[in-house]
Amino acid sequence: MILFRLTKEAYADDLSGTGARLYGGRWNSKGKATIYMASSQSLALLEVLVHLPALIEPKNYYLVSIEVPDISIVQVVAKDLPANWNAMQPPTVLKKIGDEFLAANKYLLLKVPSAIVPAEYNYLLNIQHPDMKKVKVISKELFSFDKRLV
Repeated sequence: MILFRLTKEAYADDLSGTGARLYGGRWNSKGKATIYMASSQSLALLEVLVHLPALIEPKNYYLVSIEVPDISIVQVVAKDLPANWNAMQPPTVLKKIGDEFLAANKYLLLKVPSAIVPAEYNYLLNIQHPDMKKVKVISKELFSFDKRLV
């Protein structure tokens, strides 16, 4: 399967999970390396836009396409989550789910609903999984944000 990231140029080839390890995310605690990817290019865009300051045009972003084997996936279903799972400040149980996924090292991917578009999915990549060697960046394209969005 092909998954997508929209990221600064400096991180376009980086599959180390350093950003998530340093800062944490909705589905992982600080100190836990993973890579967040989106199921579509448009979702990757939305996931970046919600974190950018308003009225500042983002520069030097790349749309990265990543080929990932789709044979080792576990899915989180929104109806099984707390009612406030997609709040701006998510419940800590989400980090627990992601941290346990990473620690178990059983699956390559954790499929999670997007907090922005719950019917669409993001994926966390377990960089310690044995199938990580099959993950490949297949393209990187300079991305221009439509001025109507920023």
